[in-house]
Amino acid sequence: MEQEKSIEDRLNLLEQKAGDYEELYGSCAQGTLLALQEEFRMGNAQTIKAATAMPGIALRGETCGAVIGAIMALGLAFGNEKPDDFAAVQRTTSASRKLCRRFEEEFGGCNCRDVQHHMFGRSFNLTDPNDQAEFVAANAINKCRAPAGKAARIAGQIILDGTKY
Repeated sequence: MEQEKSIEDRLNLLEQKAGDYEELYGSCAQGTLLALQEEFRMGNAQTIKAATAMPGIALRGETCGAVIGAIMALGLAFGNEKPDDFAAVQRTTSASRKLCRRFEEEFGGCNCRDVQHHMFGRSFNLTDPNDQAEFVAANAINKCRAPAGKAARIAGQIILDGTKY
């Protein structure tokens, strides 16, 4: 009989998988979301597909895809299925604010350009081919494992603590 993993082991594996998937997809949003979906058995392939253009909100430097993927997972975990379920809206919004605060403490903000500045000392315009090439040369796909992993870890902890929301 397999021994159940500790919470810390689960969070460590979640963080690792989010980074692995971020590298595989080249997308912090999809990597974060997929790791959380698998760990908590929620969502499906359509949910991952919906996160396709989420990194930086279509690469515009806006909300980090790792944050978006994590918030999508929190919605799957706590969100409303009926329009009048205001308690679920409050629960999901509260959990999402907590995620954002913790992510900001780690990366200096929730916007992609802020996270990039924190990690690389500058931000990149990912819609510009020259900046995109510099981003790749800076080993960004590998380094962006960190925000994807951390966002998944934070969201995972929030989901595990779900009764508080």
